[in-house]
Parts: sequence; structure tokens; C-alpha cells
Amino acid sequence: MEKSAGIIIKSDGTMDVPDFPAVPFIEGDGVGPDIWRAAGRVIDRAVEVEYGGKRKISWIEIYAGEKGYRKMGDRLPESTLKTIRKHVITLKGPLSTPVGKGIRSINVALRRELDLYACIRPVKYIDSVPSPMKHPEMVDMVIFRENTEDVYMGIEWPATSREAETVRSFLRDRMGVFLPADAGIGIKPISEKKSKMLVAKAVSYAIQNKLPSVTLVHKGNIMKFTEGAFRNWGYEVAEQDFGDQTITEKEMLDCYGGERPADKVVIKDRIADMMFQEVLLRPEQYHVVATPNLNGDYLSDAIAAQVGGLGMAPGANIGETCAVFEPTHGTAPMLAGKNTANPSSLILSGAMMLDYIGWREASELIRKTLALTIKKKTVTWDLACQIQGIQGVTCSAFADAMIKNFGCLEKN
Repeated sequence: MEKSAGIIIKSDGTMDVPDFPAVPFIEGDGVGPDIWRAAGRVIDRAVEVEYGGKRKISWIEIYAGEKGYRKMGDRLPESTLKTIRKHVITLKGPLSTPVGKGIRSINVALRRELDLYACIRPVKYIDSVPSPMKHPEMVDMVIFRENTEDVYMGIEWPATSREAETVRSFLRDRMGVFLPADAGIGIKPISEKKSKMLVAKAVSYAIQNKLPSVTLVHKGNIMKFTEGAFRNWGYEVAEQDFGDQTITEKEMLDCYGGERPADKVVIKDRIADMMFQEVLLRPEQYHVVATPNLNGDYLSDAIAAQVGGLGMAPGANIGETCAVFEPTHGTAPMLAGKNTANPSSLILSGAMMLDYIGWREASELIRKTLALTIKKKTVTWDLACQIQGIQGVTCSAFADAMIKNFGCLEKN
């Protein structure tokens, strides 16, 4: 750590960011070490180029996942949580989660322990990235996904367990609800408080960035008291907290002839399955999307596929006191240690982190240089295999190219 490194202080929604902040990082599992080495170099160089040594990040490694277990005997050590709380922001790689057995998701546990209730995933097309869509340039959305509730709370029991039988008996005897004896059981809680917090953050983002709409995505036609309630609470908080800056889609149609007033954000809602069609056929009509946890997971991945895949999609988990920035993709264990993974998602997540602390000049330099690098046809194998006649480069070579192109961008 730099001798002059300081700690970011967040209080009452404002941040005091020193010029040499100490920032924790978690390498992650699988391809995590490969993409972290690439992303860390790119972020450091962008900060150096933009601020000429007057600002610099002092990275502190902390442990979670497989490395946490090896070094500290715990996949999510309490010291890791304590360090994140103390330093406000963290950049992390992907962490592994077994499917159908074993430990629960460390990612989910991290979000719940730190109350990182807002998962924010911007999805925007970068010129020259291969896409299955005819007009991927129309995709420019920010997904706000509630991060701590819904089925991701992990409240469930195996079909033949004593706990499942207790729940079945209660439902049968007290509620008149009969479940099959061989059914696994899970609970899907969605609260008014967290729903309103998430939607308020989405609406505030739309207002601050002068975006036309916020769409509440839900399955409220079937799950009326969970996802339907999310929808209703979303409309309520928009009216209560932002009533002079928002209108509903119905008000726009009834009172303004379907034309949005320039100073208003339109609040609308869509059924989840319908929304998957909408983002394919009419992506330009959607700007900020607010949704419960599981829907947001599906939807953000589906939209990312339209702009080149998860390798191009950054993410952030943000709460009232701290934030963790991470790629949206998994650990890709088959690629681990091979230096072939695409580091773009983690690089762009680092750019989101720089935005969060107010270093927007460096974050914009990263985004523009990444786009320039891809435009020059320097891409990793996941994109190269979709472009005829292009040979992919390694993860580290992509970082080298970006660092070289910082100078090209300056000259341009």
C-alpha cells in the first residue's frame, strides 16, 4: 500500500475520496486471477494517464471463495466483510457456486451480509462487437435488480426432509394447502421496504441521467402478493418520492396524447415473459429496468447476449454503506489459468467503480479505449470466433493492447 493511501469515507450518502484511496480486491475463482491481472493493469494505467500521478489506487487483496478457504479456512471470512465495510468499495472477480449441492452461493451471501440490495447492470452495445441482433446499437439499458430477497434468500428444504414435512403439515392443517410428499419446498419473500428502496434508486438514476423511462418487470399476473406487490410498491414510491418528476404510462397516454413531457420520467410495467420479447423487438423503448431478483438475473443475461455476451457486461452491487463491483459472468473453470478469458466485463466493472467514486475522466477513458481496441479487431477468442478472419488474443494481450491504445486515444 502507498504510504499516503487513505480510506474512503461515506456518510449520509456523500463520499470523501482521497487522491490515493486504499481499495480491496478479490481475485475470484476459475478465470478470476487471469482477468484480475489484466483488469488491474488497465485500471491503474487509465488512472495514471488521466491524472498524471496525482491520483492512484492502492490495492489491498482480501479473500473469498476457494482462495479464502485455502488461506483462511473460510469461503467468506468475517475479516473480508469487515474490510469491505471499512473501505466502502471493492472490486471482485467471479466466485464459484456448486449446482444442486454443497455450499450456498458466496456471491449471494456477500450481498446479503453487506445488504447490497441493488444489483446494477448497464448493458450497452459497443461498436464492432459481434452480435446476433440486426440492430444491437439500439440496446442501451440499465437493469436494477433487487439483490437480497426473492428465491435468492435460499429458504428451501429437500423434498424428504423433516423440515419440508413440517412445512407441508402446517400448510395442510392450518392453511388448507396440499403439497406432494415428494416436493422440495422454497419460500419467495418480497418486502415493501426493499422493493421501494430498489425502485427509488432506479428512478433516481433515471432522473439524474435524464433517461426517459423506468420499467417495472414482474410476474404479478400469477404471483400477485410478491411480484404483483413489487409492481404496486414501485408505482407508490415513484409517486410519493418523485411525484413532480414522474408520470405513469397511463397518464402519458390519457393526458399527453402519448407524448412524454421533456421533464418527466415515465413509469411503466411489463409482465416478465412479455419483457423478454420486448427487449428483442423494441429495445429502444426501455432505458432503466427495475425488477425482483430472479427476473433480473434472467433478463440481464438475456440482454447481455444481444450486445456480445456476458464477457462484455459489467455489474455492481450497491447498498447504503458500501459497494462491490464484479463481472456478471461465472468462473469458467475450463478456462482457468489458460489466459484466454475475456477481461472486458471486469474492466468495465472497474470503470463503474471509478464512476462511483467520482473519477469519471478515468472511467470514460477506459470505455472509449476498450471500444477503440475492439474496433481495431483486437479481441479475445470468445469474440474472435464470431468474426470471420480474426485471430483472438490472450487475456493479457488484450490488456496490453488497451494500455497501448490509451496513447492512441490521446492523439485522436
